[in-house]
Amino acid sequence: MAKEAIPIPIGIVLDLNSSIGSMSNSCIWMAYQDFYERHPHYKTRLALQTRDSRDNVVTAASVAQELLNEKVHAIIGPQTSEQAWFVIELGSKAQVPVISFSATSPSLSSTQKPYFIRAARDDSSQVEAIAAIVQGNGWREIIPIYEDTEYGNGLNPYLNDAFVKIGTRVPYRSVISPGSGGAEISNELKKLKLMSTKCFLFTVFLAAKKEGMMTIGYAWIVTEGLSAEVDPMVLKCIGTMQGVLGVRPSPKHTKRLDNFKERYGNTVTIFGLWAYDSVWALAKAVEKVWGENVTATLHNTILATKFHGLSGNFHLVKGQLEPSILEVFNVVEQTERSIGNWMPERGLSKLEQPKWPGNTTEPPAKLRIGIPPTNSVNEFKKFLNFSFDVFFEVLKVLPFPLHYELLPFEKHGETAGTYDELLMQIKEKKYDAVVGDVTIVAKRSEYVDFTMPFSESGVAMLVLAKHDERQNIWIFLKPFNWDLWLTTGAAFIFTGFIVWFFEHRSNTEFRGTPKNQIGMALWFSFSTLVFAHREKVENKWSRFVLIIWFFVVLIITQSYTASLASILTVQKLQPQFMDVEEIKTNNFFVGYHKDSFVKGLLIEKLGFNESKLKGYHGPKAYQQALSLGSNNGGVAAVFDEIVFINLFLMKYGCKKYQIVGPTYKTDGFAFAFPRNSPLVPYFSRSILNVTENKTTFDGIKKKYFSRDVISEDPSTRMAFRSTNLTLKSFGGLFIIILFTSFLAVMVHLFKFMHSKWTARDFQRSLSEMMTELAKHFNKEECSLHPPPIMEEGSLDPDGTNYQSIIHNEEDLRQL
Repeated sequence: MAKEAIPIPIGIVLDLNSSIGSMSNSCIWMAYQDFYERHPHYKTRLALQTRDSRDNVVTAASVAQELLNEKVHAIIGPQTSEQAWFVIELGSKAQVPVISFSATSPSLSSTQKPYFIRAARDDSSQVEAIAAIVQGNGWREIIPIYEDTEYGNGLNPYLNDAFVKIGTRVPYRSVISPGSGGAEISNELKKLKLMSTKCFLFTVFLAAKKEGMMTIGYAWIVTEGLSAEVDPMVLKCIGTMQGVLGVRPSPKHTKRLDNFKERYGNTVTIFGLWAYDSVWALAKAVEKVWGENVTATLHNTILATKFHGLSGNFHLVKGQLEPSILEVFNVVEQTERSIGNWMPERGLSKLEQPKWPGNTTEPPAKLRIGIPPTNSVNEFKKFLNFSFDVFFEVLKVLPFPLHYELLPFEKHGETAGTYDELLMQIKEKKYDAVVGDVTIVAKRSEYVDFTMPFSESGVAMLVLAKHDERQNIWIFLKPFNWDLWLTTGAAFIFTGFIVWFFEHRSNTEFRGTPKNQIGMALWFSFSTLVFAHREKVENKWSRFVLIIWFFVVLIITQSYTASLASILTVQKLQPQFMDVEEIKTNNFFVGYHKDSFVKGLLIEKLGFNESKLKGYHGPKAYQQALSLGSNNGGVAAVFDEIVFINLFLMKYGCKKYQIVGPTYKTDGFAFAFPRNSPLVPYFSRSILNVTENKTTFDGIKKKYFSRDVISEDPSTRMAFRSTNLTLKSFGGLFIIILFTSFLAVMVHLFKFMHSKWTARDFQRSLSEMMTELAKHFNKEECSLHPPPIMEEGSLDPDGTNYQSIIHNEEDLRQL
C-alpha cells in the first residue's frame, strides 16, 4: 500500500541545535509515523524535507527558498518570529502555505499575510491571564524584561494595554539585545535592583539569582514563550527559578497524550504538541485535495481542518488556533506545581498559595510604607493613631489586596528627621508611601503625590489668656484706643473754639476777659457731650457747625456705650497678644510643632526671624513654654495646626489659652506616594468612600476624641479681633466736622472782610491788614436780635418806663 502512495513534498525549517528545534523535529517524525500507521489506506504521503536554519534569519530564508525551488507544497516552520517574517514573504509570492507552531508574535497576522497559518496561539492570548495575576496580587507597578526581537516587541504593546486596563503602571522597560553577554545582562539587572519596583515580567531567561533578585520581596512572572522552554532546560536552569510564576497552555489530559509522553518523555512542551498536530492537519488536508489543484486549494483546506489532537481541539480561527485554557504554575523545589488556571470565559480561578522567591509564602513586593515614630505618649499621638485607622479602613474598600509593611521613621528609638525628610524617603526610593498625620503642602508636592485629604487642616496661633479685666479700675478707658481718645478730646476743643469764633462778637455770653472766654468755649464744647449746654447761639454758622457736631457726638457716645457694655458683659477673657504683627514688633519668641512644616510657614509666609523660633514636642511642652513667657525662656505664642491646638485645649482648657488671629488654611491631611503612582487614584476614591460613610468615619473619630477636634471650635477663638475702637473707626466723622468747620470759617471771614474793609484797606501791608482785622474782629457787635424800640415813657413788658426814645444804633450803645 505504501508503495502505491503518492509523495507530496513538504518542507521543514527548524533550528535543529536548539532545544525546541530538536524536540519539535522529533515530534514531527513521530506524528508522521503515527498518522500513517492509523491511516494506512491514504493515497498520499507527506515527503518531509528538513532544513536547519542554524538560528539565523538569512539562513532560514535561504533554505526556505531552496525548498520552494524544489516545489514543496507547504513549509512547516520556521521556529522564530523573526525568521517567519522572511519565510512568509517568500511563501506568499509562491502561494505556498507556511505553517508555524512556534512563531507566536502578535505582530504576525494571517490577515496581513494570507499564506501564513499559525498552528498555535499568539502571545496576545496570554496577556489577560498575566494581567489577572498581577491584579489579583494587588501589584500596581511591574517592569517587563524582554528581548529586542520580533517576539518581545510584538508582545509588549498588548501587555501595556492590559496593564493600563487594570491600573498597573510600567515605570520602566528593560530591553535586552539579542547578542547581549553576561556582563551586559548583569549590569541591567543591577539597575533594576536599585528601583523600587520588585515585580518583573520577563520573556527571556535571565540569571537573576546571581544578582540576589530571586530572594524574599521579589516577584517574577514568565510568559508563555519562556515557560514553554522551561522543561527542556530543567537540568540547567530550574534551580535558579524557585518561586517563579508562569502561564502556558494547558492541554487536556487524555490517555493518548499520556501514551505519547511515555514514548517521548515528560519534557515535551506545548510547542512539541503543536508541531505534532501540525503534521496531522497537513496530512489530512493533503489527502482531501488529492486529485485537485493542490497548490490552489491546500491553503483553504488546512484552515478548514478540524480534529482532536494532542494539544486539544485543532480548530483554526482567523488563521490561528482559538484561545483555550491557560495553566498557572509555580516553580517549587525543582518541579512545576500547577496552582490554578485561566479561562477566556471565566477569567482567573482561585489560585493555590504559591511559594515565592526565597521559599516563602509571604506575599512579595510589599509596599514599604513609612510612618512617623509611634513611641510618643503625648496627646498628639491620638491624631496619628486616628490617621492609621483611616488608612486601615481605606484598605478594606480598595478594589484589590494590598500587601504592605509599616516602617517607622526612627533611629535609636527617636525620630530620624522632620516630616519633610520623611517624605523625601519616597523620592530616594527607600519608601513606597508615607501614611500618618502628613499635611499637604505645595513644596512637598514637587517630589511626592498626595491622595485626597481625609481631614481638613489649618495653622493658627495659640496664646496665653490674661485675667478678667472687668475688675480693672481703668476699664472705662478700654473702649477707645489712646489715639481715638486724644483725637476726640482735640475735636471737642476745636469745636468749642469754632463756636466761640462765630459767637464772641455778637453774643454777650461769649464775651468777657480772655480767661472767661476760653473757659466758656471749653465748657460749651464739653457740655455738648451730654447735651447739657444752656447758652444760646445766635450765629447761623455756629448752628451749622453744631448740627454736624451733635451727629458726631451721638455716634461716638453710642459706640462707646456699646463697646463698654460688650467688655463688661460678654468678654471675659483677653489674650495677651492680639495678632502676629504685635509679636513681631515686640521681637518675642514663638513656638511651633517640631519637625512639622509650620517652621517654614512662619519664616516664608509670616516673616519671622528663624532665631526667634523654638520647636516643641507635645502639649506639655507647649504649656510650659507659654507659662514662662518670651522674656523668661519661653514663648509668647505657639503656632500649630488646628487639630493639635484643639487637642491641647482639650487637655488644658480654654480658660487659660486662646486662639487668636487668622487661620492659615492648608489643603488637609493625606497619604503620600511617589510621583505618578498608580495607587493615588485608587486611594483617593477609597478615602472618599470612607469619609462619606458617616457611621464609619464618625466611629473612628469618637474612638480617639471626645469632641470634634478636626474642625476649628469657635468657642476657642476670640469673638473680636480687638477690644478697642481705634481712630480709623471714626476717621470719616472727624474729617466731616473738620471740613464743615473750615468751610464755615472761610465764608464768615470773607463776608466780614467784605463788609468792613474798603478798597484802600487792601493797599496796606499784610501785617497791618492782619492787625487791623484782629482789632475789628475783637470788637463787640450788637446782637442780631436787639430789643424792640419804644417811645419815651412807655412801659416794657416788665413794666419798666423808658425815659427816652432810641432812634439809632448810637442811642442803643449809650444805654
